[in-house]
Amino acid sequence: MTGRRRTFSRSTFLPRFLRSTGNVRAAALAAGALAAVASLTAGCGVVPGVTGGSGDDAIVVMTWAPVGTAATNKPGMPAFARAYARWINAKGGIDGHKLTVLTCNDHNDAVSAAACARRAVKEKAVAVVGSYSQHSDAFFPHLEGAGIPYIGGYGVTTSEFTSPLSYPVNGGQPALLAGLGKVLAGSCSGPVSLVRPDTIAGDTLPPMLDAGLKAGGHDKAEDQRAAEDATEYSAQAEKALRAATGGSAGGGTAGTAGSGTASGGGKGCVVPALGDRNGTFMDSFRRSREDYPAVNTGSVLGSVDQTVIDASGGGSGPYEGAYVTGWYPVESDKRWAGMKKVISESAFSDTSIDPSDTGVQTTWIAYNVLRQAVESLGDGEVSADTVRGALNSGREFTTGGLTPTLRWKFTSRLAAVGFPRLSNAEVTVQQVRKGVLVAAQKDFVDVTGTMENADVG
Repeated sequence: MTGRRRTFSRSTFLPRFLRSTGNVRAAALAAGALAAVASLTAGCGVVPGVTGGSGDDAIVVMTWAPVGTAATNKPGMPAFARAYARWINAKGGIDGHKLTVLTCNDHNDAVSAAACARRAVKEKAVAVVGSYSQHSDAFFPHLEGAGIPYIGGYGVTTSEFTSPLSYPVNGGQPALLAGLGKVLAGSCSGPVSLVRPDTIAGDTLPPMLDAGLKAGGHDKAEDQRAAEDATEYSAQAEKALRAATGGSAGGGTAGTAGSGTASGGGKGCVVPALGDRNGTFMDSFRRSREDYPAVNTGSVLGSVDQTVIDASGGGSGPYEGAYVTGWYPVESDKRWAGMKKVISESAFSDTSIDPSDTGVQTTWIAYNVLRQAVESLGDGEVSADTVRGALNSGREFTTGGLTPTLRWKFTSRLAAVGFPRLSNAEVTVQQVRKGVLVAAQKDFVDVTGTMENADVG
């Protein structure tokens, strides 16, 4: 998550696109040149061997995400989208329609995010599917103006839960933090310190963590902002440890997360939620923690996965014993067999596609929703309008048990706290045991009630 605070004003009504006039031939040449430049700067691409928008019965969609930036990157999302297109087309397409996937690099900036959205409009994409971008104020106006649905965004911005053209498949970061707060309320007998990005998206996290803590009878967390693109976090680690240990330092024994008693011992918790920079924070945290009493740690998937745990030392690292909330079952669950089949058959050893990556998992679920929406149209036209109509029809979309059944309404129980489009507020609770992320609870945990009670100001 990146992006500094700015004030935006955006209507929820669908605006009209402004169309320029002038010499037709000159305009066509200029448009071609601009399109080429936009494609290069935004990092847009298509499935190899497929031309965007070509084919009488082709369904054109787009998947975007930041790649190669100094902050959070999700290269597996567009890579998996390309693999899915190859896989589904080898099986005859979606209900007989060839799937054309455009991909785009939003570069973690608003200019590129808007360029990606403009290309989706230009190429007549019927949907943007399984994407990550925190610059919703830059891309949603273009999608809304063209009526293009946004299916299965990562859930990193508030707009994904408010735009009438958004169809989220998970509860985003707010649901993860609310769920984590409920878990930590029972396992942290001391103070809780949250380290999160100093960004617009990061601002939504403290109220949800506090709501979960409050539901378990715990005090609010210490809210600590940090630059998401920093190269080290020594000062933030020290501050978080002071907060979680009541300010004590010197003479403490560094313990592994979860090694103390859950109650009565006054053991605090440090909760880093910095996306791709969590590993950088934990490097600083490991060096600083030797001077403080032992603390627990907790986090959310997207900031922590098995790769991060392995890189931090596995069972002897700072995540051992930590609770982690996620949207979906653990990667080893048999319900991921379909996604793994796509990867094994069509990813061509693309190392950017990690089956434990929540971005890849979200993209798989989003493309399954798209497939069901297209199939529901039968012999009818497949367009942005008809796909949107299928999503708005009230029908239920299944995900093979990876989420509860999905159905989007124009309002929900969480509308009062700013999430009218949120249809899935269930999370999973996982824990690091012997260096492996495993399920800590068998079933999903519904945090709708917890989120309803959040103090969002």
